[in-house]
Amino acid sequence: MLDIVLYQPEIPPNTGNVMRLCANAGVRLHLVGPMGFTLDDRRLRRAGLDYRDLAVVTTYADWDDWLTRAGWKDVWAYSTRGQVAHSAVRYRAGDRLLFGPETRGLPRALLDRAGPERSVRLPMRAASRSLNLSNCVAIAVYEALRQLDYPGLA
Repeated sequence: MLDIVLYQPEIPPNTGNVMRLCANAGVRLHLVGPMGFTLDDRRLRRAGLDYRDLAVVTTYADWDDWLTRAGWKDVWAYSTRGQVAHSAVRYRAGDRLLFGPETRGLPRALLDRAGPERSVRLPMRAASRSLNLSNCVAIAVYEALRQLDYPGLA
């Protein structure tokens, strides 16, 4: 199984879409606060539909809480400043795919901790800004699942 870690997500529909993706792909979701919404936000419920009960979701008060409870291991940090293309990564079961908040991405300190060899990017045109968070997560998850031969999926 893979883990998706959303660091300080800000936009409820994006998180709802990721929750739905995780439920359908058999991937665990970790939400690291503070978040820009609450889990009972109607926009989150609308985007996640009835998938909240089907997804494995763990919430954390903040980054220190995540480090204490989950720990830093097997983390791939996704960023527009990443050094490695997502398709060049060799994913393994148990890997954690870390994504930053929609408006500012992962902080430099987290990218530095990951190191350039674990800072991942999705290829884009040079003049572009960034892709939508839930789209990025979907691309990353399905590349990892493809490499793992879609475990548990039909």
